[in-house]
Amino acid sequence: MTLLKSILLTALLMFGQAALAAVNINTASPSELETLNGVGAAKAQAIVAHREKNGPFKSVDDLAAVKGIGLKLVEKNRSNLTTSGSKQ
Repeated sequence: MTLLKSILLTALLMFGQAALAAVNINTASPSELETLNGVGAAKAQAIVAHREKNGPFKSVDDLAAVKGIGLKLVEKNRSNLTTSGSKQ
């Protein structure tokens, strides 16, 4: 029983840290982008396509320029988004 508790605690800590990590919209893969609230496969692909066509996002707010992404979605995810190594 103690081993099971240890395994569950370890898994919880690993997934908890992953959930706290900001998603860098300039480097994230489609699957990483899909971890954001309200972003599925199509929106993730649109973000990557926009980034490839127009270059890196200068700010998190620039994400709203992607077709299918609005300011509401940006605001909903703002605390989990970044354009560099640190949250903006």
